[in-house]
Amino acid sequence: MEREPAYGTLLREPRRALHARIAAALEREFADVSEVQPELLARHCTEAGQIEKAADLWSKAGQRSLERSALIEAAEKLARALSLMATLPGTTALRREQIKLQVALITPLMQVKGHAAPETVAAAERARLLIAEAEALGEPLEDPLFLFSVLYGFWVAAHAAFKGDVMRELATQFLTLAKKQGATVPLIVGHRLMGSSLTWTGDIREGRAHYDEAMALYDAAAHRSFATRFGQDLGVANLSYRSWALWVLGYPDAALRDNKQAVDYAREMGHATSLILALTAKSNNEVLFSGYYEAAERTVYELFQVADESGALFWRHVGTFTRGFLSDLTNTRDALPAIISGITGFRSTGANMFVPWLLANLARAYARAGQFDNALEVISEAQNTLQATGERWVEAELNRIAGEVALMLPEADATKAEIYFDHALAVARKQQARSWELRAAMSLARLWRDQGKVQQARELLAPVYGWFTEGFDTRDLKDAKALLDELRSQSTK
Repeated sequence: MEREPAYGTLLREPRRALHARIAAALEREFADVSEVQPELLARHCTEAGQIEKAADLWSKAGQRSLERSALIEAAEKLARALSLMATLPGTTALRREQIKLQVALITPLMQVKGHAAPETVAAAERARLLIAEAEALGEPLEDPLFLFSVLYGFWVAAHAAFKGDVMRELATQFLTLAKKQGATVPLIVGHRLMGSSLTWTGDIREGRAHYDEAMALYDAAAHRSFATRFGQDLGVANLSYRSWALWVLGYPDAALRDNKQAVDYAREMGHATSLILALTAKSNNEVLFSGYYEAAERTVYELFQVADESGALFWRHVGTFTRGFLSDLTNTRDALPAIISGITGFRSTGANMFVPWLLANLARAYARAGQFDNALEVISEAQNTLQATGERWVEAELNRIAGEVALMLPEADATKAEIYFDHALAVARKQQARSWELRAAMSLARLWRDQGKVQQARELLAPVYGWFTEGFDTRDLKDAKALLDELRSQSTK
């Protein structure tokens, strides 16, 4: 107990000398310490004033933490290395190392602080500045992917904050540069960014085509090492996002196959942030798309486990509202606190992506709980957000849910509901969003059935349901078949 006060009374120079002797002893007696525990040696070198050596060791420690998805550790260690490097005289070698570490820092900050968090955006801005300084000095980049990593960081921030026009512009820049260079990895990422930019802003079929192009270029064994450069494995990310587009376009089984393959890839490579994204997409499909609630319980549970183990706090918010939506749909427990907590935490990171969709589902939960004023307020906020951001992939479903809420009010407004359902159908048909079209057709068919328009309801729903060639054990298609059977039965009476 007396050692710490005694240590604290040591004068600065003797204390430095002590740490220098400890560092030398560690290297002499434990030759592999710099490889196995670089942070241990880094601490003593830092205290000894051996700045250049300490920076190199913190850099090594940060990269090791990043490789094993210890995200909080990685961010702290990389930041320490960069802080020490900033005190050293500028050289070409030092600038190259700073660029490498500053680019690497973007990835853990995305997962811990959030993709659009100020810290994440600042890290990307700093990386861009360092690259510009090196280019001004005539120093070529050590790795051409560094510039792509920075562009990716800016795109991810725009995606998370959901600035639709900026997303599309950055994706175009990224893909144009990738095509100019002709390197496979940037092309895979570029097509994925373009796929997401188009899908989320409403050009879903065109977005799906870019996802397909990315997967045609992907080789799991050859590209696995790039997961730490772009946050997740290239294939896992592409499959996870393509699954959303496939479901919306009316291919539920294909979407689930993408989810399964993404999870399998992520588990095989043992990369936590890749697995988190794959589990997030899979749980979304199981809860809000396909209605596989028992499977969803297991998926969400695993999502929490992996997010907690890796320190991916951002994704814990996602798991929280997903579990809340599951509770709402299965009536298993009070859902609203979890949904509200998850969405609040998610938005506190600067994230605005998917907010119209999240709020639409929150409004449904409010209405089911009898909190109709809150439901209407949230629907209005969702509509305003969609118009402001351009996140149109969910426009049809937002209008359909608004119509359902109108029918759940103490004084049901069938006229307003029908207007909402008609708009949902028009948008879904324009986007060729068959799954949204099916839901909107069911909502309107039920309304018409209740109004005695049975034949009209059947003529609306039958061709939409008849288009589907797969997914017949999903919730929507089961419900559609049951409704059609009921309408046929009533029309023959």
